[in-house]
Amino acid sequence: MPQHVPTPLRTPHPGDARPHPALPPPPRRIVFLAHRDLGNPAAGGSELLVDRLADGLTRLGHEVTLLCGGPAAFRDYRVVSAGGDLGHYLRARSAFARQVGDCDLLVEVCNGMPYLAPLWHRGPTLRLVNHVHTDLWRMRFGGPLAPAARLGRRLEHWALSGAERRGLLVAVSPSTATALRALGVERERIRVVHNGVEEPGPRADRSREPLFLAMGRLVEYKRIDLLLRLWERVRPVTGGRLLIVGDGPERDRLEQLAGPGVEFRGHVSEAEKNRLLCEAWLLLHPSAVEGWGLVVTEAAARGTPAIGFDVPGLRDSVEDGVTGLLARGESSFAAAWCALALSGQRRRLMGKAAEERAATFRWAHTVRQFRAVAAEAVRSPAP
Repeated sequence: MPQHVPTPLRTPHPGDARPHPALPPPPRRIVFLAHRDLGNPAAGGSELLVDRLADGLTRLGHEVTLLCGGPAAFRDYRVVSAGGDLGHYLRARSAFARQVGDCDLLVEVCNGMPYLAPLWHRGPTLRLVNHVHTDLWRMRFGGPLAPAARLGRRLEHWALSGAERRGLLVAVSPSTATALRALGVERERIRVVHNGVEEPGPRADRSREPLFLAMGRLVEYKRIDLLLRLWERVRPVTGGRLLIVGDGPERDRLEQLAGPGVEFRGHVSEAEKNRLLCEAWLLLHPSAVEGWGLVVTEAAARGTPAIGFDVPGLRDSVEDGVTGLLARGESSFAAAWCALALSGQRRRLMGKAAEERAATFRWAHTVRQFRAVAAEAVRSPAP
């Protein structure tokens, strides 16, 4: 296969991630600037992605540092806390100068509130974008906080599209790349690098009784409250149990909304997570938007199809009608849920297709793809 850097907005094949012969060697010293470390209780898919990239690059011989807010855990790469959950945004620049000093490449993980790194870092900067928050600002800061939502949205959009017009941006899915294009980011500056997935652990048997699983951080945009409403329509048809795995600020409210057959498990171990993903008949993911929807691929790797809405991110991680189903509204979500629950043959065929597709997404491929883009980023003129 010819060796080349993936073209903008095209979904790269793992073999495409080899550095172009004309590129310089990948940067040796890489710093990730991110909101949280993976050990933070509020960590999610973005933190897992950064950890897998940092760990994989470290194994390839790079010197990697994660500069983040909140607690800093021990890793095989260096982790430095720049302060509290919110205060570290203001202290990131001084913490970088004081505790890091210099690097060959700074990777700003854009997850809502920007660090504006291209404005104060003189060396090459690469921005990693999970998803553009847009409507999520309004969901998170409604009512009297609406002015803060408008300000946050404008600041994020300006940081992504107007603060610095030369650096590269990495999008985790075609949906995120499309959202960046809608903001005015030039197509030639965007590279798509997908999330990976771990090799599945020991397989548990599928549950004999209907078992439906939702897994993720319990925050507004994940819309577990909607899932609980739909469960009241689905349960009389399918029977069984609905398990909610994860924790977050919405948990108390959600537990009060839950009806019969619903169980909240909170945080679980990796072994328990693997077991539940194997046992579940379906993964239910009613999120309003995702960058990719990592848990969808994790479930797929265990042969478990997913049902979600036809929204950014999920329309990339779920191949509609093949590895799962995408709904256009609440009623169609409930109908898809019932239809797959009642058709074991269709579930098995979708599960097999999901497992085959998930096998093409591995963290080793993700790291190689990202490393190729990093090499391209250091070739670009510094801002």
